[in-house]
Amino acid sequence: MLFDLDGVVTPTAEAHMRAWSDMFNAFLSSYTGDGDSSPYTEVDYFAQVDGKPRYDGVRDFLSSRGIVLPEGTPADPASADTVCGLGNRKNDAFNIVLERDGVTAYPGSVLLLDHLERLGIPLAVVSSSANAPAVLEAAGLADRFRTVVSGTVAHELGLPGKPEPDTFLHAAQVLGAPADRAVVLEDAVSGVRAGAAGGFGLVIGVDRGAGHATLAEAGADVVVSDLAELVPGETEDGR
Repeated sequence: MLFDLDGVVTPTAEAHMRAWSDMFNAFLSSYTGDGDSSPYTEVDYFAQVDGKPRYDGVRDFLSSRGIVLPEGTPADPASADTVCGLGNRKNDAFNIVLERDGVTAYPGSVLLLDHLERLGIPLAVVSSSANAPAVLEAAGLADRFRTVVSGTVAHELGLPGKPEPDTFLHAAQVLGAPADRAVVLEDAVSGVRAGAAGGFGLVIGVDRGAGHATLAEAGADVVVSDLAELVPGETEDGR
C-alpha cells in the first residue's frame, strides 16, 4: 500500500495550501512584470500546484499566468525572485506552520493503518514534499512505514515527480511488490494520474477538495471521502 502523505494520512495539505497562498499572493502583490498578477486562489492550487514537487508547482503556476522568472538553483535564498527562490520561500512558510501548529493524523487514516498493520501488509509513503519525514515524526507515525520516498529522496535518485509514476514504482520495488499487486492512495489529481500511469493494481482517490468526479476522471478506480470507509465495520454496510 503506497500512501501519499499530505491530505491522505495527515491534514498537512491544509498547511501547504496556506503556505502556498501566503507566498504567491505576497509575490503577486509586488510583481510588476508581464503576465497575470491577479490574486492566487484555491483553484490555482488544485489546478497547478497540488501534489507536485515544490519547484514544479512554482513553475507550472507561473506558466499558467504567463509570468517568466529565472530558474535559479535550490541554493537560492528565499528572498530571490526565481523559481527556486519562491519554492524555498514556500518551504520556509510551511515549516513555520508545522512548528507552530504541529500535526495530528486523520482519525480515519489511523484506523486504516491499524487495520493494515494487523494484516501485515507492507506500507510506504510517497510524497512530493521534502518535509515528509518531519511530518511523520510530528504525527507519531514514522514507524508505520517501511520506506518513505520524499521529494528529497526523489531528487537524490533522479526520479521525476508526480504525475509521473516513478516515485510510486520505486516505493513498490523497495517493498518487493510488483506494481499490479500494489495500491496507490492519493488526494491530488497529479498523484492519481501517477498511479494510473504506473499500472498499479488499484488507485484510490481521497477527496479532500479536488472532487470525486475530478479524481475519477484522472484515473482513480475508487474515490472515498475518508480512509475509514476502507476499514471493514467502519461503514454502514460493513464494506
